[in-house]
Amino acid sequence: MRKLALILLSLGVLSSCETYNGELTGVPGRQEWIEPDPYGMVFVPMGSYQMGLIGEDVPFAMTATTQTVSVDPFWMDDTEITNNEFRQFVHWVRDSIAMKKLATNFPEDFILEDNQGNYDPDKGWLSWEAREFDWQDEEYAPLLEDMYLAEDERFFMRKELDTRLWVYHYFWVDIKQAAIYENRYNFNLDTQDDPDYVWNGQRGQVINETGDIEDVNGRDAFIMEDDVQVYPDTLVWVRDFTYSFNEPWTEMYFWHPAYDDYPCVGVNWEQARAFSIWRTQLMNNYLNSKDQTWVQRYRLPTESEWEYASRGGLHLNMYPWGGPYTRNIEGCFIANFKNMRGNYVADGGIKTLKVGTYSPNGYGLYDMAGNVAEWTNNAFDESAYSFTMSLNPDYTYRANFTDPPAMKRKVVRGGSWKDVAFYLQCGARTYEYQDSVKCYIGFRCVRSYMGRDAAIMGTSGGGSY
Repeated sequence: MRKLALILLSLGVLSSCETYNGELTGVPGRQEWIEPDPYGMVFVPMGSYQMGLIGEDVPFAMTATTQTVSVDPFWMDDTEITNNEFRQFVHWVRDSIAMKKLATNFPEDFILEDNQGNYDPDKGWLSWEAREFDWQDEEYAPLLEDMYLAEDERFFMRKELDTRLWVYHYFWVDIKQAAIYENRYNFNLDTQDDPDYVWNGQRGQVINETGDIEDVNGRDAFIMEDDVQVYPDTLVWVRDFTYSFNEPWTEMYFWHPAYDDYPCVGVNWEQARAFSIWRTQLMNNYLNSKDQTWVQRYRLPTESEWEYASRGGLHLNMYPWGGPYTRNIEGCFIANFKNMRGNYVADGGIKTLKVGTYSPNGYGLYDMAGNVAEWTNNAFDESAYSFTMSLNPDYTYRANFTDPPAMKRKVVRGGSWKDVAFYLQCGARTYEYQDSVKCYIGFRCVRSYMGRDAAIMGTSGGGSY
């Protein structure tokens, strides 16, 4: 028996040698990564380009000096986020708040069971669609009364939901603070048995989501959380233009189906960022349900990514369509903007238009000039081009409530239906405050590309490899 065991052991060793032959071959059984094309997004290849204004700096602001930069490949929404797409986020938050109330009081109806038949809140609640829940159900409705407007606030006594209560509570990891040298975990200074134990043997510090400084005592110090109201501010159409009649747009723009495919506005930078985090959660929850562990992260584009994408693979072009003019060969305007000193209708629209009304640029991206301007992830600084890297330039700062207004500026790109042609240029940049909302600012998301090969090299900038 002992001889048989030795023989089997020897065969196992030989088999192992036949597999590896003593060479370095990596871990076997790894799944091949093939990234599928994400729905509603187009691929922007890596490349280098001249970032900054190509034409005259009309306001003489000198905030967009020309420099050569390089960017990684990424996916980008082919249009701005529409009202109907953002409504999916709003409804998800609304339903999750209602589900939490109902699951607390009716766990047998709203909480999934684990394999042992026990109710486990960590498993999540049943989807709203699966429940086909009736908001007016006699059994459940009393629990949801506080989600409706008070009777004295109702118009014509209609029972309407109170959108002020639709708050999204979300988390993110602050990688930039985790990367600071003083915040790293130092195994050589591990004094966990010491009553005065600190994370890395020396006291690192982090600025939390409220702007307070706290000691780093573990990885959870880099996990941030926040709350944001998700319903767009529909009053912006009146607020932005005081002596102008825009009440119909205020009353109908976000909720009416006629505007489903129009760009979502009235959303500040915080809401746009929260939407990106929710979209990430939505996708990764789906992948987990399919036993896939890949993580996809949606985010707002950096301004260098946005400008590179807007150029559409062309080099030193003033506008996304390539030429130096805002009309085509037939004399028609090719973007939605304020032209001829106030003739808003000359381009076919008086305010916003459906996304994709005009032709896309070379990458297949619509409305990279005009319609609505777009939030980027970057903070605005007049001299940012002077101190950022030439590789994936990125100046990011999330201001706190107590920070001065100058710290709350975020870069806005692309120009809008109410802007003159200068702001439609690929290289033009301006800013708005992260907690402000406008009827002419929307956004779109990007997602980093996970593959790496020479075939994804772009032609912008005329580089070689």
